[in-house]
Order: sequence, then structure tokens, then C-alpha cells
Amino acid sequence: MHIVVCIKQVPDSREIRIDPVTNTLVRQGVPAIVNYYDLHGLEEALRFKDEMGARVTVVSMGPPSAEKALRQCISMGADEAVLVSDRGFAGADTLATSYVVAMTVQKVATEMEPVDVVFCGKQTLDGDTGQVGPGVACRLDYEQMTYVEKVVELNEKERTVTVHRHLEDGVEVVKTKLPVLITVLTELNKPRRASLPGVLRAAKYKPIVWSTNDFPDLDRSKIGLKGSPTIVSKTWVPEPRKVNTEMIAADGVEALSAALIDKLWNTDLPTRLGWS
Repeated sequence: MHIVVCIKQVPDSREIRIDPVTNTLVRQGVPAIVNYYDLHGLEEALRFKDEMGARVTVVSMGPPSAEKALRQCISMGADEAVLVSDRGFAGADTLATSYVVAMTVQKVATEMEPVDVVFCGKQTLDGDTGQVGPGVACRLDYEQMTYVEKVVELNEKERTVTVHRHLEDGVEVVKTKLPVLITVLTELNKPRRASLPGVLRAAKYKPIVWSTNDFPDLDRSKIGLKGSPTIVSKTWVPEPRKVNTEMIAADGVEALSAALIDKLWNTDLPTRLGWS
């Protein structure tokens, strides 16, 4: 059983800022982390590694600095890591990204071992589109299961997988054949911490790095900016809301309650609630 996990290094959403002049993300000085949803996909792959001896390979498309994210995955228990990095891939939208990631999975299947399952997070923290996973599945002609909150069974002998998909009006139980691509929700599991042996291995580990030259059949018109029809015409930052606060002090609960009621009664709240 060979499981591939697609991960992305993204800016920490707690530190994201928008340049008011260019209306683009300010990445300089912003910490980079592994996309939170992808970690849940990795944890599920590692669970099957623990249970049935599956081989786990993580792949990512990004700058050379993304090696740090891949080494984090190695420290958690992944077997191999592949980074697809080249200036030619820069500026890719979801369409171009899914093309390159699909080509990478195909290359992994050819040069390492046939791929049975691909895990992706439901979306990325910086893009929030949820389009790359399904796009990869379509290009690979894999079955796809999106918004999965539980993997009930992965049957290696019958080559089937059964999952629970989270829908707006309930839960859908689906069983399908392998190979399959699964996009996961945070409810699926709780990502583990790296072990000490894993940290030591990751410190010495060098990810496999592929560039455009490593893909002989790559259509360069489908990658980077050339292969990205999406145009961001405008971005903006919402105006901060001003909230007035006032401290009410009183001796005892009853006095505090009376002071609060008196304060509220002298505002427009009673009128808005139809009490006056």
C-alpha cells in the first residue's frame, strides 16, 4: 500500500497582512507553516502505516524553503518527501497547480511504487478554494472523495475504501475502488507530535527535488503564470470596526445589576427591542 500526501507550505494565517498599495499578501517576515488541513491528511496516512505497513510519501510544490515543511512531515513519520521547485512553476493558480501536482504523483507512481491513495487537505489557508485536490483527481482519473470526516475502512485485499463525507444536510457513507484521492476535514483525526527518532531523522533528511527538467512530458503552457487563467482584479482589507467600551463598577451583585440595567435603559436598546 502506497499513500501519497499532498502538502503545502503557507503563511501563518495569524500573521497574514495585506500590502495596502499592491493589494497582495505580504510574505516577507511572515512565518511559514504546513497547511493545517494537510496535517490531518498526513496523520491519516500515518495511521494506515502503523496499522498495515503502508508506505507514505509527501509531495509539495513550492520554493526551496518548503523543504522545512517536508522535513516536519518526515519527523512525524513519513517515509519519503518530494519537492517540486522551479521558477517556471511560480505564480500558479489552482488549475496550473493541480496539473503539476498530478504530474508529480504520476512520476512518484512510476519511479517509486504505484500509488493507491492520495490525501489532501480540504483547502489551503492562503487560497481557501478547495479546488486543487479535485483537480488532481480529475487529471489522474482517480476516484475522489471530498470533505471526508472519517475513513471507516481501507481494504487492501479488495482494494476498496469506505468513508463518511460531511454534507450540509447530513453524512454520506461511500465505498469506492482504489486508486482514490481523498480531501479531509479537521474532524478526521488529531495530528501526532513528532517523535525524537523522527526529529533526528528529519534533521539529516534531504528531500528529493524535481524541477521542470525532470518532467520530459511537461506542457510548459500549463504551468506558472502562462497556465493560470485566474486573475485577481482587486483585494482589500475590511475597515476596522470601532467598539466603545465602558467599565461599570459597583459594590455587590445587586448594585452591579441595577447599574447595568440603568445604563442599558438609557440607551436606544429598549426602543430597538420594542420595550418603550
